[in-house]
Amino acid sequence: MSGKSRRDFLKKTAIIGAGVTGLSASPAKAAPKNILSADRMGVLVDTTVCVGCRNCEWACKDAHDLPAGELFSYEDRKPMEFRRRPDHTALTVVNEYSRGKNSNLPVDVKVQCMHCDQPACVSACIVGAFSKQENGAVIWDTDMCIGCRYCLAACPFQIPAFEYDKALDPLIMKCDFCFDRTKNGKLPACVAICPVEALTYGPRSELIKVARNRIKRNPDRYVDHILGEHEVGGTSWLYLSSKEFKELEFPDLGNNPAPGVSESIQHGIFAYFVPPVSLYALLGGIMWIAKRRKELKEEEHV
Repeated sequence: MSGKSRRDFLKKTAIIGAGVTGLSASPAKAAPKNILSADRMGVLVDTTVCVGCRNCEWACKDAHDLPAGELFSYEDRKPMEFRRRPDHTALTVVNEYSRGKNSNLPVDVKVQCMHCDQPACVSACIVGAFSKQENGAVIWDTDMCIGCRYCLAACPFQIPAFEYDKALDPLIMKCDFCFDRTKNGKLPACVAICPVEALTYGPRSELIKVARNRIKRNPDRYVDHILGEHEVGGTSWLYLSSKEFKELEFPDLGNNPAPGVSESIQHGIFAYFVPPVSLYALLGGIMWIAKRRKELKEEEHV
């Protein structure tokens, strides 16, 4: 075991021990990173430009080491005939909707995590595994996750997925805004591969200006609404459309931040019953120790 690994192991063990000692005392509150930077990045999705090539689906899988197959196979539009949601096998999907009586061309809509400015998943996670990063990405630490799946229930867009088919070490899965790519100066994989520039990556404040200008210049092309500008307190992913967003199956969520709902539920559940919080912390610590021991054994055999 390296010095750093030993220190990390002992640190985690000490924290767990403190949690066990305090089972009957006051609960420890997780403190996730939740940064709302004025310089946060975003993506503007112009659904009037998207052609449904599904290249973004392939690029996302390829970038996240998920089985992707050949790019040409995504030219098949049959999967788009059925309403799909992101899951543990596909962190983004493209769905097809009818444009209306005056056009045979469909409206194609890319769906993924919206990376809310005030994320319900960050608020709901009792161990602080989720965090809002300075660049706008909402990411999570799989080593801290205890599998409680509160994030699934809290998300107003129903995005996080769980690997139910894995009995050992199942993971929460969702779009991470290509955090490892963007922090090294690269574009998100879906943006980089889009052949028609339906996806625009940049500072969120600038994207809103771009979106407003497009609506102003082409009022017959767009509904006067930028989805994500205000919904649930704002999101890093923004949408333009020729149809009302309710017709594209986006939920009508209002402008109030979603964490207020999830926090009120949690506070009501745990206000007079502390043990479950401490118990989850204890179970999470046990899971971390078991996982770390397995990793150390594997390192020793290398």
